[in-house]
Amino acid sequence: MDRIENQLLSAPRNRLYLAAVAAIVGALFLWSLQAVNLGDIEQSGLGIAKNILHGLTHPDPALLFNLTKQSVLYLLVETVAIAFLGTIVGAVLAVPLAFLAASNLVPKPVSWLTRLLLIAIRTVPALVYGLMFIRVTGPGAFAGVLTVGLTSIGMLAKLYVDAIEELDARVLESMTSIGCTAFEKIRFGIVPQLLSIFLSVMVYRFDMNMREASILGLVGAGGIGAPLIFAMRSYKWDQVGSILIGLVALILIIEFLSTRLRTKLVRG
Repeated sequence: MDRIENQLLSAPRNRLYLAAVAAIVGALFLWSLQAVNLGDIEQSGLGIAKNILHGLTHPDPALLFNLTKQSVLYLLVETVAIAFLGTIVGAVLAVPLAFLAASNLVPKPVSWLTRLLLIAIRTVPALVYGLMFIRVTGPGAFAGVLTVGLTSIGMLAKLYVDAIEELDARVLESMTSIGCTAFEKIRFGIVPQLLSIFLSVMVYRFDMNMREASILGLVGAGGIGAPLIFAMRSYKWDQVGSILIGLVALILIIEFLSTRLRTKLVRG
């Protein structure tokens, strides 16, 4: 213990460097304060803020606990369904793309072209995909499922590729030496190594898709987003409070369950 303390005390301390960093951070903070203009806050704005806070802390219990199609519970179930089905669609479609993008399994040109396709898929925001699918299928949950599925492909395939490229090559080499076919290599050599990793990545993506499915309702792609924005535009802050309470509770439950499931998959 004394040796560690002596090493810490004897370590050189660059006070000039720390002072320079602190001065730069302080200058940036003061400069950013110029964007704060409290003079623009009107008396009516303070009243609106008070109404918002009151509505969020006094939610509408009728909206929160009834079982109609306009209730928070029904909308949350629809949001979970959109996120779940979209994750399944994206996870299935990402598998062949991941194998085509893995440089240790396919020729380099094929791998590069597939990676460019995945980058292009990841570049477009989810709301843009949502607006495109709404034009094709019309507003509703189906457009949300397609949007979540397409946005999931890019990230899932990228993580799949990382897992594939870290495979134990000795297993494949030994299977080649005994004359196994390509299908047998995938079925008995690759899939057992990747299955738990793929499932863990899917669970993680489902957790993310829950948030995206909530936002997609803003453009009419089903879920709880549309009622939330309608309530905000109508200044019905008690309904906004009910929706946010249900959404936060659902996100916390899914976060807890997904964390435990990913832990078991990684350990197992």
